[in-house]
Amino acid sequence: MSPRPPPAFGSRAVFGMMAIMYRAVTRQIEVTVEPNFVPEQSSADRSRYFWAYTIVITNSGDETVQLKTRHWIITDATGRQQEVKGEGVVGEQPTLAPGERFEYTSGVPLTTASGFMTGRYQMVSASGERFEIDVPTFSLDSPDNKRVLN
Repeated sequence: MSPRPPPAFGSRAVFGMMAIMYRAVTRQIEVTVEPNFVPEQSSADRSRYFWAYTIVITNSGDETVQLKTRHWIITDATGRQQEVKGEGVVGEQPTLAPGERFEYTSGVPLTTASGFMTGRYQMVSASGERFEIDVPTFSLDSPDNKRVLN
């Protein structure tokens, strides 16, 4: 089986049975996200739904960059938003030389069976320039989420 080409900017593609990967590229830095519902940490009876998401940041540019801060907007199925801002990711501020990548997994709870997240990372280049890169908007869907097709 030949490998699949990566999806285009801001798109998503299905790999395997249920895994969906989202991708965004800003200034030759690619961010991919793969969210996964975690039933062991979720309870529909208690309105608690939990997702793990794995993010891979790849520097395809010519200059070394460092991730300094994160800014997330998390939206549940009712439209309620929560903003999360902070230093680095999972306790780190990774530095990526050209061609290097950094991968981490984190998690998010919601009180609804679905929602979505979007965000940005503030980066700094080796020359001291600060800039932001996009994290693709990604969907948080649980098996309890009922979809209606029109």
